[in-house]
Amino acid sequence: MAATSSSSSPCMIASLRSSHRCRLSPSATATSPPRLRTLPPRRCRRNPSSSSSSSRQAAAISMAPANPRHRLIAPIHAAAAAAGGGGGGGAGATSPSGLPSLVGIAHLLVSLGIVLASDKFLKQAFAAASIKFPSALFGMFCVFSVLVVLDAFAPALAKGFMDFFEPATLFIQRWLPLFYVPSLVVLPLAVRDVPAASGLKIFLIIFGGWFASLMVAGYTALTVRKIVQTQLIPAEPMSKPSPFATLEFWAWGAVFVASFAVAYVNPTALGTTARTCLPFLLASTVLGYMVGSGLPSGVKKVLHPIICCALSADLAAIAYGYLSRSGVDAVLGDYLTKAPSNPGAGDVLMGFLGSVIISFAFSMFKQRKLVKRHAAEIFTSIAIASTFSLYSTAILGRVIGLEPSLTISILPRCITVALALSIVSFFEGVNSSLTAAVVVLTGLIGANFVQAAMDKLGLNDPIARGIGTASSAHGLGTAALSAKEPEALPFCAIAYGLTGIFGSLICSVPAVRQSLSDARKIARIYVYRHIFCDYVSVVIRSKRVILYPSVLTTTKLAPTFHEEAAALQQPAGEQGTDSVVLLELAFDHFVTQRTKCL
Repeated sequence: MAATSSSSSPCMIASLRSSHRCRLSPSATATSPPRLRTLPPRRCRRNPSSSSSSSRQAAAISMAPANPRHRLIAPIHAAAAAAGGGGGGGAGATSPSGLPSLVGIAHLLVSLGIVLASDKFLKQAFAAASIKFPSALFGMFCVFSVLVVLDAFAPALAKGFMDFFEPATLFIQRWLPLFYVPSLVVLPLAVRDVPAASGLKIFLIIFGGWFASLMVAGYTALTVRKIVQTQLIPAEPMSKPSPFATLEFWAWGAVFVASFAVAYVNPTALGTTARTCLPFLLASTVLGYMVGSGLPSGVKKVLHPIICCALSADLAAIAYGYLSRSGVDAVLGDYLTKAPSNPGAGDVLMGFLGSVIISFAFSMFKQRKLVKRHAAEIFTSIAIASTFSLYSTAILGRVIGLEPSLTISILPRCITVALALSIVSFFEGVNSSLTAAVVVLTGLIGANFVQAAMDKLGLNDPIARGIGTASSAHGLGTAALSAKEPEALPFCAIAYGLTGIFGSLICSVPAVRQSLSDARKIARIYVYRHIFCDYVSVVIRSKRVILYPSVLTTTKLAPTFHEEAAALQQPAGEQGTDSVVLLELAFDHFVTQRTKCL
């Protein structure tokens, strides 16, 4: 024993001297942080009663962190990470294999089921009361209000409330891009009646509008930051969903093969063709997203996971349409039926959009301190950028001669799909499938070009980069930026939700909707006036267009215009009167049909 002790004591003393062994000061109490007192090397002496375990203790001391608090906190963090790291998209408890346990799955199903049921209840209640305001947005405000009240009076309950719904929020975050895909899958049906020239104009508005919105939001945030000069503080850490497991891929693959075979043998095995095709179309969509998410980053710049996902579903629809001889159009029609009694795979995915809006309450509450500290930058930039996006789209659409119904359909191009569809529902004669497709395309453009564009524009501030990205390219741009710039992620997440909320709120006001229509009128008058300024004098009175007949009757275009008005059975006025009030329908028809004069 003595020999062992004497042989190990020099190593122990050397290690203690090299690490400057620290002891807690006797004056430290349980309530105050421990004070450390460094002992000089001469006081580090050998304990005669030490055993052979002294060397192992010395090695443990030398390997331990210098701060004793780290030795107490680190195991807690490690346990928390082990508890929440592997569960499929938000299940808290995990098995040793990394897959969610039965308790975690049950927790996920209950929390997600409550969110879905709440969204469905609110939707039915608002429909019964004929309320046009987005029901999910009302639910989000209710959840946020409950969290704020609980945090004020019972913080423990607020934390428990957040923890209970964390599996649901992580599940939504994990599969969020998948909920946008149905609009791209059925895009061939949505754009069938859109002329090629109008499609080109829509693309010009999408790309140019995205860049303009990015500039407005980013420079507004920079300007406000220079004024308020608020110091940037660290944000609350945000939980990340778990990656896809190999077992998940094989499970969805088995579902696809089995359900495709059943649908091929009996197309109405589940009652209708839409229900029978639902399993394999849903599986093909999910598999495409999994494959796209696993692609290298260089490939993702060309083949985004959402594009890969839509292509996978379209290929499955083409294959089934060819083998069953039903045609691809019929299969795509079964993919998104928009009929609650006969849902398709796309209807199932888009059914989560309301839950996405409700989940904004949890992310905003978690970052409430950051929102409060940088409220001036966040709310000012979002308000200006959202207003600019809506009105610039309305004006630009009319300036370049895009049809009014298509212009209205693409108004919420910079707002997430979940709220963009609610916004266009305020208007009549819109193409909601085109709306969703335009929103997704805007996000794809932002995901690929937003970082390079901000670098060229000199937007280097994390707040400006986060707000600019989310305000111009919503969730897809947020996902692309946060993967490389985590410091901008909190501001992306905040602006991503608030941009849609602000746009929905202002569009729910009838006066704003009327002003958007007036903006298109002003653009129409502006184009007409600058094109025909040599022929016609234009005066605006009480939102009506007035042409003086003394000028009109002497112009080369007067006979043409009178013919157009007569064809529409609209009076063009009489000779010798003081003025001729031209009705909007005749004016629209005259301008749009005579594009050769542009």
